[in-house]
Amino acid sequence: MAIEQIHNYYERLVLDEVIRRVRGDEHVTADMVADMACVALNRLPARYVRHDVDLIFYLTEEERRQSDMALDAAIELAIRLVYERNREEEAVPEPTAEETVNAEAGTGSA
Repeated sequence: MAIEQIHNYYERLVLDEVIRRVRGDEHVTADMVADMACVALNRLPARYVRHDVDLIFYLTEEERRQSDMALDAAIELAIRLVYERNREEEAVPEPTAEETVNAEAGTGSA
């Protein structure tokens, strides 16, 4: 069925490029890669096609260049934002079991 062929042109491009850029960084998790891809995709226009060649065929050279620049900028920003968020989360120490119990009970630690 033709409806199954419809997809966002940028999805595969973004995911492949994010993976290429962070490959080798042992601190990057699969969840971080997914977050990076989502942030980048949300900064790009949706371009739904049946076949990737459909979009490429109809773009002018200038539109293709602008699309490539937007793709690069969105991925760069997404990677930076996810790295920054991850560093901030790592900087906040996990609460101890006693602190968690006290917080749930509404009391401070003595």
